Amino acid sequence: MPFAYYDRLSAARKKIYRRSDEIHAVRLPAPEALAPLVTRVEHWLARENRDELELACQRLANGLCDQMQVRRVRMKVLAVRPRADWGELHGLYDGTDGRTPEISLWMRTAHHKRPVAFRTFLRTLVHEICHHLDYEHFKLAETFHTEGFYKRESSLTNQLAGPPARRATAP
Repeated sequence: MPFAYYDRLSAARKKIYRRSDEIHAVRLPAPEALAPLVTRVEHWLARENRDELELACQRLANGLCDQMQVRRVRMKVLAVRPRADWGELHGLYDGTDGRTPEISLWMRTAHHKRPVAFRTFLRTLVHEICHHLDYEHFKLAETFHTEGFYKRESSLTNQLAGPPARRATAP
């Protein structure tokens, strides 16, 4: 089921959207090799060390790109998320032609300026990597937020950090 904005797309963009929606997973050849890098991201986020966190994110992004055999991205970790009436910006992918693609992530929430929860931070990193994979691995001319995109994001996040913990439900 396409998202509401689908109806406003041109025929060519609808074709790209549908292709994106058909791709439900990203399979890493060796996700276990990235586990220590994921642990380092969690470690430095908890310690609120932006420089070390940025380095850990860069190493994880390099590992993801290398496993998927795509060119690497440049990672930037910034302090407090930008906020406007629409909400907070969690991450940003900039794949401007001719330059090394860049991903920006924010390590603190806008409202309370507290560190972002680890799984949320990791999922944001993966979300932005998925935009990169749309262009570089899947060779899509554009990257859309489709149901398939979000399934790819979940498949990659789960390979890196395991499935989300199930909340206990009251009997």
